[in-house]
Amino acid sequence: MTKYKAESILPYNGQEKKSVQIRQMFDAIAPSYDLLNRTMTWGIDRRWRKTAVKMLRTHAPEQILDIATGTGDLAFLMHRMLHPERITGADLSEGMLKIAQEKAAALGLQEDIVFENQDCLHLTYPDATFDAVTVAYGVRNFEELDRGFQEMYRVLRPGGILQVIELSTPEQFPFRQLYRFYSGTIIPVMGRLLSKDKKAYSYLPQSIAGVPQGEQMLDIFRRAGFQNARCTKLTFGVCSVYTGEK
Repeated sequence: MTKYKAESILPYNGQEKKSVQIRQMFDAIAPSYDLLNRTMTWGIDRRWRKTAVKMLRTHAPEQILDIATGTGDLAFLMHRMLHPERITGADLSEGMLKIAQEKAAALGLQEDIVFENQDCLHLTYPDATFDAVTVAYGVRNFEELDRGFQEMYRVLRPGGILQVIELSTPEQFPFRQLYRFYSGTIIPVMGRLLSKDKKAYSYLPQSIAGVPQGEQMLDIFRRAGFQNARCTKLTFGVCSVYTGEK
């Protein structure tokens, strides 16, 4: 399998597997995660999610798997906008899942949205289970990108869609330069102040720069078997929405 830069970028050290460190990192920042997201993106991440969910409407998925669901923001939005039969949110971090489950209980959605501890490289779901699989800001944390995409392809039904929302580096001047300064300087400082985790928000800009983008990301879709792979750029290329069909 191809080795990607993102796979070797680690939050803490070179001794433990990436999946172990990612779980540790998100467990640590879970209590402040939602606040950090809103603060660091000036709330624009909500608009990105809404735009992405609108793209799923024509597929009318009834069974949805949300990988790297975190605290469940995308899962709750898809429930509100798409009205599927069931959404399953999967994540490595029990700390993040605990907050997602508390949100679901507060909204009375425990039957409609189920949150489960899962490793995206070893999903426990049978083949062809879901109509759509989504990942928001999570593939850069995969320990093995190709394997993760193969697993997502496996659990999709024929005709199903994979949607990946991921931060990306703008290509045009001056947005590229401004973004690099903001992500490399401002985000780590804000992250350290709000989350008390000195490493997590230094890892973030490195992982964004290291994750495959544009055509390279679409090539991963195609190698996993997806057809009609497309990329839609949002906000001058700061965010990209990738889709592919099984």
